[in-house]
Amino acid sequence: MPNISFLSDVTLNPEPSLSFRTIGGILDFYVFLGPTPENVVQQYTEAIGRPHLPPYWSLGYQLSRWGYSNIDVLKQTVERMEQYSIPYDVQYGDIDYMDHQLDFTYDKENYAGLPEFIQELKNDGLHYVIILDPFLSKDQPRGSYQSYDLGEQLGIWVNNSDGVTPAVGKALAPGMSVYPDYFNPKTAAWWAQMCIEFRNVLPYDGIWLDMNEPSNYLNGQYPGCAHNNLNYPPYIPRISGSSLFESTLCPDSKTYLGSLYDTHSLFGWSEAKPTYSAIQEATGKRPFVLSRSTFVGNGKYTAHWLGDNHALWEDMHLSIVGILEFNLFGIPQVGADICGFYLDTTFELCLRWTQLGAFYPLSRNHNALGQKDQDPGVFGIEFARIARSTLQIRYSLLPYLYTLFFEAHVSGNTVARGLMHEFPADLETHGIDRAFLWGPALMITPVLQEGARSVDVYFPDASWFDYYTGDKIPASSHNKYVSVDAPLEKIPLFIRGGSILPTQKPATRTAKSRLNPFGLIIAVDEQGQAYGSLFWDDGESIDTVESGNYFLTKYTYREGHLETRIVNNNYRGVDSLVYDTIQILGVTSKPRRVLLNGKAIRDDTHYHGNGKLTIHISAPLGEPLDITLQ
Repeated sequence: MPNISFLSDVTLNPEPSLSFRTIGGILDFYVFLGPTPENVVQQYTEAIGRPHLPPYWSLGYQLSRWGYSNIDVLKQTVERMEQYSIPYDVQYGDIDYMDHQLDFTYDKENYAGLPEFIQELKNDGLHYVIILDPFLSKDQPRGSYQSYDLGEQLGIWVNNSDGVTPAVGKALAPGMSVYPDYFNPKTAAWWAQMCIEFRNVLPYDGIWLDMNEPSNYLNGQYPGCAHNNLNYPPYIPRISGSSLFESTLCPDSKTYLGSLYDTHSLFGWSEAKPTYSAIQEATGKRPFVLSRSTFVGNGKYTAHWLGDNHALWEDMHLSIVGILEFNLFGIPQVGADICGFYLDTTFELCLRWTQLGAFYPLSRNHNALGQKDQDPGVFGIEFARIARSTLQIRYSLLPYLYTLFFEAHVSGNTVARGLMHEFPADLETHGIDRAFLWGPALMITPVLQEGARSVDVYFPDASWFDYYTGDKIPASSHNKYVSVDAPLEKIPLFIRGGSILPTQKPATRTAKSRLNPFGLIIAVDEQGQAYGSLFWDDGESIDTVESGNYFLTKYTYREGHLETRIVNNNYRGVDSLVYDTIQILGVTSKPRRVLLNGKAIRDDTHYHGNGKLTIHISAPLGEPLDITLQ
């Protein structure tokens, strides 16, 4: 694949062939031979950098909106979530918390007491993420805005074509704005200083980078873009508005590395690493950065959301395409604004989207100023009950999801993947964009149509089990679409035979769920075998993989025998954790007895008659586990 930072047209032709039309640069082509789609992504991320390992809490449910008009509105939202016991780990502050939309400030009138309230949230296991925009107002009273004053003193802005005077645009902040040039090492140091000092004001846990294309309410900066070949090149690819400077700065603006013509597509990327490093220094913990603009390699530092969508059924469907694409791009922690950003959502759309969003790698509900509230608590008890139940499934599966992120970090695997990745020889899977997988093992088949109470599910040729009942999908259903019941309270989920999924008893916060007992779901294949693994660390320390401060165990089940092999055992946090439930799907008959580490278990097993066996035990997580069915 080519590495292109310049504006380009890429056309897929029916031959098949690709046509590239670009307005500059050098085309560096990299060929990754696979042979499987998953191998290609592994090879690609080996070249561009593996994805970061996210903090565990960032895998929990996240809640945001532009329109928390004051701190009381925010508190009411948090209280609704608490009232209905809805699992929830992250609360965001959009630009509402700022003083007149100025970075590194907070509104001491409408958000009086915000630092103390954030600390209350943190004491309850919640985390707070602040938004920052890549532009600063230049028109505040002299000496009143330290962030701008210091930046002006250092001379760190994107400049006009003369390379001297700052490029001046218009953005959210009052007055006119200037734009930090993150390619400049002085800018990175300034940005880190601002982030670190601001954390002494607001004890945030992560940073959300918005509008970092960079966005501009003008078409080019004041007083306009000169008529030259950079601002008006001979050829312009097919873009919105047919202008290189629509809603951004003039291409002949100067950055530390050259003209914005050359570096525009890299602007958000250039902001990512300084922000990642600043959070790490400010908190002493593993960073969480969420970025709107991305480029090749962003996955080393940031998560991503798919931008400003609409509360429409079609947008919900397209979000699946987006999360699969960004997993291909090496940015696996990705999701869409659950329930939609623009337009008012509806009860059914938001409920179905909440069910789907519970299985985004990044699960965040967010919407726009002027739209109605759409948090799970605002719709009443029935919505809250269903949302709670679905999010409890996510939380119970977080050990599996976290292990997938570990595998992405060390090997470059996708976290969410299309069925084609696991069944490349099955041509039918190549076009499926209404279902997807977590890793190789869990298939998610959401309802994407209003009023639907069933979904047509394609089952590739493998053993599949219903997540809820443990029932095995008949072999006669393989390689075909089957109508599956999907009442309003349910998103159909299926476990692939041959898989072992680590689970944990859910709670309303990951800080609490991480202390709960673990379980295993063992779904056997046609040979009666299954495999899996569990990665575990403290969820927040820096470079635990690189330093070896983690626990990793491999599971193997064959011929009625489960055994574990502990690969790495350098995290002592596992010493207080236990397994309490083992579920085996696809058991051919009720066993006479079950042995745990060689000793018979009495009265703690239940055979459900559909091939599902539930075993209740108490065994240390950090020691080898051996279970035998006889």
